[in-house]
Amino acid sequence: MNASTKTKTVPKKGYAPADPARPHRVTYRREPGDPLTQAQKDNLEALSKMPDSEIDTSDIPEWTDGQWSRAERGKWYRPVKQAVSLRLDADVIAWLKKDGEGYQTRANQMLRERMLADLKGR
Repeated sequence: MNASTKTKTVPKKGYAPADPARPHRVTYRREPGDPLTQAQKDNLEALSKMPDSEIDTSDIPEWTDGQWSRAERGKWYRPVKQAVSLRLDADVIAWLKKDGEGYQTRANQMLRERMLADLKGR
C-alpha cells in the first residue's frame, strides 16, 4: 500500500454506535455467512412492524421519472452456479441442444421459471 492510499478501519462484527443526530439509526457490520445475533433479529422484527410513514428515508433521495426509465432489473444479480451431474432422458437433451450453444443456460432458465412459479403459488 502506498502513502497516498487511505484506509478506514471498520469493525467486522457487531454494530456501530448510533448517530447522535439520528438516535434510531443503527449500522450493522457482518461478514457474509455470519448468523444474525438475537439483538439484530429483534431490531429487524421491530423495523418490520414499523409503519412506512415512521421510517426515516431523508438520506435516500427520491428517484425522478427519468432515473426510473433508465433502471435495469437484475443488472448486477448473478446467482452462484453449482456444477452437478444430472441424468436426463436423451430426447430431452436433444431438444435442449437443438438450438445450439447455451442449452445448459436454457435448462436453468426453464427450471428457474418453474421454481419461481411454484414458490409464488405457495
